[in-house]
Amino acid sequence: MRVSVAGTGYVGLVTAVTLAEKGHFVTCVDIDEEKIELMRRGICPIYEPGLEELMIRNKEKISYTTDYMAAYKRAEVIIVGVGTPEKKDGSANLKYIYEVARQIAHTVERDCLVVIKSTVPVGTNDKIAQMIKENIKNHVVVDVVSNPEFLSQGTAVKDTLYAKRIVIGVETERAGNVMREMYDRFDIPYVMTDRKSAEMIKYASNDFLALKISYINEIANLCEIVGADIEDVAKGMGMDPRIGDRFLNAGIGYGGSCFPKDTKALHWLASFNDYELKTIKAAIEVNENQKIKLVKKARKYFDHFNGLNVAVLGLTFKPETDDLRDAPSIENIPLLLDDGANVRVWDPAGMENFKKRLPSDIIYCESIEEAITNADVCFIFTEWSEIKKFDIHKYSELMKYPLVIDGRNCYELSSAKEAGIVYDSIGRKRVF
Repeated sequence: MRVSVAGTGYVGLVTAVTLAEKGHFVTCVDIDEEKIELMRRGICPIYEPGLEELMIRNKEKISYTTDYMAAYKRAEVIIVGVGTPEKKDGSANLKYIYEVARQIAHTVERDCLVVIKSTVPVGTNDKIAQMIKENIKNHVVVDVVSNPEFLSQGTAVKDTLYAKRIVIGVETERAGNVMREMYDRFDIPYVMTDRKSAEMIKYASNDFLALKISYINEIANLCEIVGADIEDVAKGMGMDPRIGDRFLNAGIGYGGSCFPKDTKALHWLASFNDYELKTIKAAIEVNENQKIKLVKKARKYFDHFNGLNVAVLGLTFKPETDDLRDAPSIENIPLLLDDGANVRVWDPAGMENFKKRLPSDIIYCESIEEAITNADVCFIFTEWSEIKKFDIHKYSELMKYPLVIDGRNCYELSSAKEAGIVYDSIGRKRVF
């Protein structure tokens, strides 16, 4: 099939490349000429394992352009994967998706499907269908389909090629048949439903996972008070198939492009309709408090950070991405700087993006060793494999005072004790 994809962020580019991998001919559309030129040269503009390799392997089946008119007019399927960023009130900003819808209406010259992959509030696909109908220039049939994505940054390619399910929301039999044809080679079970239900599946799924994270973090906080071990608790919970062991890793909260935005958007949607989702509201509140838990822990050891050498390991919201959206580092490092700390940071992927976000008086280090040398305290915000595999004895060898406050539970308590460091983690006993 001939498929065009609007937007080349995580959702759009991963979708485009995986469809090409399955034999479709795909045109990627973006307004950023510099980004388009990079992709034409086979360079992936985002940090995502395995994506650039697939781009290169399928270069004969993928083209990149800023000319949306050429891309849309003869496409059988147009997939929309542009951003729907959060507004100040928590609602989703839909201006980009509506702009693409108008462009499609003015451009298409054949019957086609418009497939909305962007995460949008329930009812948005109906509004897009109406907008296209009102602005259509040629005598063609355009069906709008809701087809939400369920990929995770860092594993996006695998999550798309080997998804647990494909959710398809359609209003016509024709649309359902075309979607079956497009996904025929993926060999993945699908849920075929109406558009509003498909939109709700996306929000309900993401927000449930966010709830699970906030719940285990609440339990972890209580474990610290009563002397239980959250890792044993989570293991015992996760062995129950009704609960499962995923998303039960206690830490300093969720971040990224999905969970924070989607919980706030669903909470806003409920409030807009005079209904309160109490569980979602609580998940949001717990997560905001959890983000600054490490700085609160540090207050047990220091009255202030003025003049202290502070090492920060991990800047991104999770490993295997360079994404800083809603990462704990974004909130915590300014607190440390405001209190007079000398901050040294290390991250294998996120430092260039971080330099664009915060002041230049942070020292960016080439290695973990460089970051922790002569430090009074070390904070761990991201569970990169390099940190988890790091020789724990080096903290006591290189730091001025071997205090490690770990927001991701990277080390075993027994290892910390044997290494002779003060180790304060989440939901577990303190080692000192």
